[in-house]
Amino acid sequence: MEGSTTQKLNLVQFILSISLALLVFLWSLDLMTSSFHVIGNDTVIKVLAITSNPFISLFIGLFITAVIQSSSTSTSLIVAVVASGGMTLENAVPMIMGANMGTTLTSTIVSLSYITDNKEFKNAIATGVMHDFFNIMTVMVLFPLEYYYHVLSKLSTQVVTALNLSHTPAAKGQESGLSFFDMINGFLIDSVEYKFVLVLVACIALFASIKIISKIISNRMIGASEERFQEVFFKNKLNSFGLGTVLTAGIQSSSITTSIIVPLGATGKIHLSKIYPYIVGANVGTTITALIAAFNKSEAALSIAVVHFLFNLIGSILFLVIPYLNQLPIRYARQFGLMTMQYRVIGFFYILFIFFILPLALIFLHRL
Repeated sequence: MEGSTTQKLNLVQFILSISLALLVFLWSLDLMTSSFHVIGNDTVIKVLAITSNPFISLFIGLFITAVIQSSSTSTSLIVAVVASGGMTLENAVPMIMGANMGTTLTSTIVSLSYITDNKEFKNAIATGVMHDFFNIMTVMVLFPLEYYYHVLSKLSTQVVTALNLSHTPAAKGQESGLSFFDMINGFLIDSVEYKFVLVLVACIALFASIKIISKIISNRMIGASEERFQEVFFKNKLNSFGLGTVLTAGIQSSSITTSIIVPLGATGKIHLSKIYPYIVGANVGTTITALIAAFNKSEAALSIAVVHFLFNLIGSILFLVIPYLNQLPIRYARQFGLMTMQYRVIGFFYILFIFFILPLALIFLHRL
């Protein structure tokens, strides 16, 4: 009886904690959008000037996500900027692609912790970079299509229009239909002289709320499911994909869900071919944050959230369903694992170059 009461209290505490964190998440997005509206045209022009180059936009998304290690946060920020009119849908699409690439850094870094054991290091690196290669290959296919034909931006707009998801704000700066948020944020905007402070506060609240949601749900879900990974969830590709999708949708962090699988791949308990659908599912699951962030906002904001989903969905179809293509990320990950086992410095150089040196160099050169 006492155990049952404790379980009920834990469940109530879990629901209240998640609800409060979600409320802060939605408030921070609304504050950010409203703040961007009143910052001024000069700032908007500067943002547009930087992101007008699709290649720079791609690497800005990659670098920001690599630094904060949360594609959920970076995509939510992008949604807020698009909702405020500070960035066009077409300019934001490459940044979403870059965010997908940047979030793979965590699992790759985790794999380096096995550097003292040759066999485990090879398997760990292969498991970690499989996430990288899936996103890189998806970008290689979809970036040119978006660059020349705007495939993703047009398709996402059609989806939003067809499903009648768009929302027309009642007034400028009042995109959210939540009057409670409007009252609070209106008071803050009128009271605070320097609006960039409000953007900073919103960013901190956004990041903190996502981390809290991630920690609460991961503590509850991962502990309960870890022992059953091999028995149930990795019997076939569908189970593996479903686990990655559901777990990441709940935790709201593909960085966490892909990192926890690295030890199982490193020790050889789960084969790479079974881990791969789980990683692809994690990519799809992480798109739920942007969709929540775009809730009740402009058509452009909803469209960029749908872009995030379509990017991962199309990538999943190409590199998980289609024969031969679905073996490429696994094959290249194995080869990279073997190469890094022989020359360990390659792993460190790969991380520094792909996630930091290359994007920073391109951004810097563009500013000259």
